[in-house]
Amino acid sequence: MHVRSWRETYRGVMSDRVLDDPELPAARERFWTTILSDERYRANRVAVAERDGDVVGIAMAGPPQDSGAQWGTHLYVLYVLAAEHGTGAGAALLDAVIGPDDSAALWVADPNPRAQAFYRKHGFVADGTVMVDDGVREIRMVRAL
Repeated sequence: MHVRSWRETYRGVMSDRVLDDPELPAARERFWTTILSDERYRANRVAVAERDGDVVGIAMAGPPQDSGAQWGTHLYVLYVLAAEHGTGAGAALLDAVIGPDDSAALWVADPNPRAQAFYRKHGFVADGTVMVDDGVREIRMVRAL
């Protein structure tokens, strides 16, 4: 599901070399195995959205890795399959991993107008910070409460 959502969302934003890499599913599996089993990530919150027994969305948030962060939570993962956009699955996942009164930050691909609009709807604003990660331009959005 994670790889499928990347391929649906990031085609044209992220390198096809990355998205079509036959090792991508195994790399994502290793990522989730580590996140779910390694003591270092015990404080993270993870949620999945299901429809008819199939996983259609995933989210993960936890303490920020930046010790100087002005927010209490960092949203590291929020992906929903394209067929589920607009169903409320993304909002439910966001609410499951970040409390309504939590200050939080996230990085979102730019351009990604749909995701940016979703986060603005949930109180996040771009703070002007930009980074390029593996060729993908990302902007930081924050929600300060």
